[in-house]
Amino acid sequence: MAFLDTSFVVRYLTGTPEAEASQVAAIIDGVSGLQIDGVALAETAYVLSTLYQMPREDVVDNLIEFLQKSNIQTHGMVKSRVLQGLLMCRPSARVSFADALIWASARSAGADIVYSLDQHFPSDGLEVRQAP
Repeated sequence: MAFLDTSFVVRYLTGTPEAEASQVAAIIDGVSGLQIDGVALAETAYVLSTLYQMPREDVVDNLIEFLQKSNIQTHGMVKSRVLQGLLMCRPSARVSFADALIWASARSAGADIVYSLDQHFPSDGLEVRQAP
């Protein structure tokens, strides 16, 4: 088992710089049992949308395509929940990437409740409670 860092995923998805991206692609496309966690996914979304100014829809589509690779596993989360969470981010900035991944973690763990002060926290399948 091996984990992927944000820098690897960003190089893979952007193809830049070309020399590094080529080396990274050889690993990501050729090694089995690669793991990625929610922190690296959220950070990748942030880097792509801010530094690379990639449109939100493209960020979501690229991450989903990446996660659908058979050798990529989501550490501590059910992959289908992560994909579902990312899809919630696609239509608008209403749901943040971080909140979508917290949602995916909670759903993967079988939680029924999430405590949040965020009015836009996704509630699909969860009860979102705020402080009284």
